[in-house]
Amino acid sequence: MAYEFDFSSINESTLHVLGEGMLVSAKITVTAVIVGIVWGTILAMMRLSSIKPLNWFAQWYVTLFRSIPLVMVLLWFFLIIPQLLQKTFNLSAASDLRMTSALIAFSLFEAAYYSEIIRAGIQSVSRGQMFAAQALGMTYGQTMRLVILPQAFRNMVPLLLTQGIILFQDTSLVYVSALADFFGQAYGVGERDGRIVEMLLFAGLVYFIICFSASLLVKRYQKKVAV
Repeated sequence: MAYEFDFSSINESTLHVLGEGMLVSAKITVTAVIVGIVWGTILAMMRLSSIKPLNWFAQWYVTLFRSIPLVMVLLWFFLIIPQLLQKTFNLSAASDLRMTSALIAFSLFEAAYYSEIIRAGIQSVSRGQMFAAQALGMTYGQTMRLVILPQAFRNMVPLLLTQGIILFQDTSLVYVSALADFFGQAYGVGERDGRIVEMLLFAGLVYFIICFSASLLVKRYQKKVAV
């Protein structure tokens, strides 16, 4: 007997639950993008530094996080961060630190990828501009902040946004910490109503619409910058 699809379970109450899950996914994405870019910029600067310890640390950090599956990183932080925070801040063992663990894990993981994008962006700027700025009496910090980084970020914005789209897709992996993001809520509702196939198809459609639309906006911006 062929499977009979029934999408009647996708009603107003279901959409409300899914909306709550989408807020969790959006919070993780926005936080990880902001923190990842900031920490990634610092790592990129360290990798380009002539100070060996800083260079080695950044290389080790990037290699480590880019060599480990994200789901494993999430599991590690889910098991370690709550205990660490509870001991450090004397929190109750009943405290729900799943969101905090996910935010830290995603932010540190994404920083490794943003670091490589930002490093490539910095290196794409002509070295002559660095020499010109130094000839005007600017310090290294002033040169990077006022001359190099603004141009580098302009070149790499499309790549940063694309990485953000990938990050949004990866937020579905927080199911390993039982955190109710959009995918987790969709799966939970489907399991409750006995309509897992329908809910996963619906969730996939939502992910596709959001990511495809965002990709089109990135391409449009890329063409505008290239003009």
